[in-house]
Amino acid sequence: MTTVRRSILAVAILTVIASASPLAQGTVTTPKQQFGHDIGADYVLPNYTQLMEYWRKLEKESPRMRVVEIGKTAEGRPHLMSIITAPDNFRRLDRYREISRRLAMAEGLTDEEARALAREGKAVIWIDGGLHATEVLGAQQLMETVYQLVSRTDPETMRILNDVIILAVHANPDGMELVSNWYMRNPDPKQRSTGGIPVLYEKYAGHDNNRDFYMAALPESMNMNRVMYTEWLPQIMYNHHQTGPSGTVMFAPPFRDPFNFNFHPLVPATIDLVGSAMATRFIAEDKPGVTSRRGASYSTWWNGGLRTTAYFHNIIGLLTETIGNPTPISIPFVPSRQLPDSNYWYPIAPQQEWKFRQSIDYSVTANYAVLDLASRYRETFLWNIYEMGRDSIAKGNTDSWTPRPRRVAEIQEKIAADRGAAGGGGRQGGGGRGGGGMTQEQGQKYFAELRKPEWRDARGYILPSSQADFGAATHFVNALIKNGVTVHRATAAFTVNGKQYPAGSYVVKTAQAFRPHVLDMFEPQDHPDDIPYPGGAPTPPYDSAGWTLAYQMGVQFDRILEGFDGPFAKITGGLATVPSAAVTGAASAPGYYFGHKTNNSFIAINRLVAAGEDVRWLNNGPMGEGTFYVAAKPTTRATLDTIAKELGVAFQAAPSAPTGDSSALRKLRIALFDRYGGMMPSGWTRLIFENFEFPYEVVYPNDLNAGNLRAKYDVIVFTDGAISAGGGGGRGGGGGGPQNVPAEYQNRLGSISEQATAPKLKEFAEQGGTIIAIGGSTAITEWLDLPLKDHLVEMGPNGQERGLPREKFYVPGSVLRAAVDTNHPLAHGLPAEVDVFFDNSPVFALTPRAAAAGVRPILWFNNSTPLRSGWAWGQNYLEGGIAAADVPVGRGHVYLFGPEIAFRAQPHGTFKFLFNGLYLSVAEQRGR
Repeated sequence: MTTVRRSILAVAILTVIASASPLAQGTVTTPKQQFGHDIGADYVLPNYTQLMEYWRKLEKESPRMRVVEIGKTAEGRPHLMSIITAPDNFRRLDRYREISRRLAMAEGLTDEEARALAREGKAVIWIDGGLHATEVLGAQQLMETVYQLVSRTDPETMRILNDVIILAVHANPDGMELVSNWYMRNPDPKQRSTGGIPVLYEKYAGHDNNRDFYMAALPESMNMNRVMYTEWLPQIMYNHHQTGPSGTVMFAPPFRDPFNFNFHPLVPATIDLVGSAMATRFIAEDKPGVTSRRGASYSTWWNGGLRTTAYFHNIIGLLTETIGNPTPISIPFVPSRQLPDSNYWYPIAPQQEWKFRQSIDYSVTANYAVLDLASRYRETFLWNIYEMGRDSIAKGNTDSWTPRPRRVAEIQEKIAADRGAAGGGGRQGGGGRGGGGMTQEQGQKYFAELRKPEWRDARGYILPSSQADFGAATHFVNALIKNGVTVHRATAAFTVNGKQYPAGSYVVKTAQAFRPHVLDMFEPQDHPDDIPYPGGAPTPPYDSAGWTLAYQMGVQFDRILEGFDGPFAKITGGLATVPSAAVTGAASAPGYYFGHKTNNSFIAINRLVAAGEDVRWLNNGPMGEGTFYVAAKPTTRATLDTIAKELGVAFQAAPSAPTGDSSALRKLRIALFDRYGGMMPSGWTRLIFENFEFPYEVVYPNDLNAGNLRAKYDVIVFTDGAISAGGGGGRGGGGGGPQNVPAEYQNRLGSISEQATAPKLKEFAEQGGTIIAIGGSTAITEWLDLPLKDHLVEMGPNGQERGLPREKFYVPGSVLRAAVDTNHPLAHGLPAEVDVFFDNSPVFALTPRAAAAGVRPILWFNNSTPLRSGWAWGQNYLEGGIAAADVPVGRGHVYLFGPEIAFRAQPHGTFKFLFNGLYLSVAEQRGR
């Protein structure tokens, strides 16, 4: 380090130190007084119960803090948030919250009024921790930060408290309780570990709890979304995570490209601003080892995370990933991390012991950097969120175009072709010269092609109430409402662009502050080709590349490109409800028909079967293929009246009992596979089963390996990751669990394998059982020697087939369109084409013996361009590939689904594949 740099750094450090007086003592209980140790002490982790007790005590001791319950968790715990600000601000807290909300929504305000509100208001900053519970730093730093904010009296803290309202939110209380108790269970401190947790640290989703925020299917997500997008609307939110990239201490903003083209450019620009404030403070406090941008994989393309969904609401979302553990660690030596660059200003020396308290201190520094900036630029941040909302409303009221990489690529190809036809450079005379040797006239012509009228952004979307599964459409608009989006319902029939829509239809206009989120939920994502060099393998995105929720949920909607209006009433006071249906026809009917096209019909079946009603599945009927029929008993009509009112499922009286092919349905015996530690796809499927009222039992490896499965179950469900090719038991399934497992979890140990488990599964199927395998678990084709093989192969140099390399084929988390065999009962209720979520999923081809074995494709890719939303490099290879199949095995069936038909409880549009498969396990007519 040069003498000049040392001098600058020394001055900066002294400035920070001079502004930070010692922590106040006396009336506020310190962590050491409360817990017997400082936050971040070696080998100790307070749990959530202790956090609640401490926060409640601080609330009584400090006028700077109020604790509020924002809801209940999945396991029923109070979900707490602490509000921290200067005591005087609490007297006008409702006013400041209203200012924050009004500026963020940007409705009915002039710029002058907004300026006045920005001057009057206080910056609202969200800081959370604990979302991923085994990343224990997040919750612990939150406790330390809250303590420092309510106890420090230095000038900087007092200024922050005057200018800022801090929302300190614990993001996963259940997880903190579980992980802290697990760590502390060992009496020997040096043997303590967060490894080997027996269950998911969020009841259903585990680590995927940070993948739920545009769907908001989990209680914790709903609680936080309500605070974030309905009640408080902070200008900045900071999401703490762990762990930092190897050889560093922390990853901090800014993020790498690409950023999502839907949100306002002030979002990525301001992320850079806040990231710079964090970086300079770390350097000033002599805290090296903080990397950014391409120092890690985090980008701002994807929606759905706690911090990323914020971008689509004009909120500046921050993420840090920081090393640290109550058990001391060492920073490894990574040679490349010793070279500073624009992604990594100040490297840290490796091979040093790293204490948990050091990570706490880094986290507090980061929090203070954000709060200091918010204080200094309070009015600017309040104005900017208004400006972004105002611009979103304006864009929704005029013609606008969102950039799409594929369209730009098409224009580039056209320019190259035109130049080639012109003899190379294409330098025809006339007009001034633009960039790249292009004339101004040529530039205008090509630019106009990017502004085709049909490529305009929608002014709004109409979801007709007459669509086949209006219940799924209602689930969809409720996901929007839980994200603060304004949704209207038509109070009467209306006409737009010559098309008539029935009363009850949903209307979502884009002239609203959260327009970026609206577009992102309705429109396809167009992920750029992120290829590091020609011929190189694609760079994986942070999460999914495409997720368009309306596609995943099978929602029918019309894009309206011109301004429109009608008899629309805003949905207020909570979520939308499915319109009540009716039971029509004679009360003395022998039975009642109901349709197969709505997912809610399966809730109806589950309730009817549980009540002992006689339900049948018809091959055909008055409500189409797969019509359901319930025979009348004295209590049946009253039961149907209740179901019709609650679920919106219509029942039609039958003049006589049906005589065609049908199958009686009975209560299901579902086995859902899981393993020690919990599998996230299995957890999400539990949530689906509970939401749709399917009875189920979770089974573990030893349950399957014990055999005699047909006597216990009708159907066994293997979600993605349960079974893997090569004989193993899927991701993380080989070890059978950690040592010293408590007795209550002993039954979850063990593993499945081709040698031990496959014979039991084959016997189960041969005796009439059904196996449903999803995603990677379709590797069961190898276990059971089924007549299918991999479709995504090429011939290698040795003349043998090999899998396509990533340089040729790569489809990370995207939505694809596939053709459906609607005649097969497995696809009853589905349209002829369906959107499926595909994440480098298995695709099959039939082997020569498939026809004789009775294998029947259910879902396949019937063209070379199936991409609907996201990124599909080499998508032409999919053409002709089978995505789902029915494979008879003895008297039973194996249903294979390559796409993830239940992915994170989101794709309601493909739930019927799963639901049909479950009930086919007890149906007498198993196909045609």
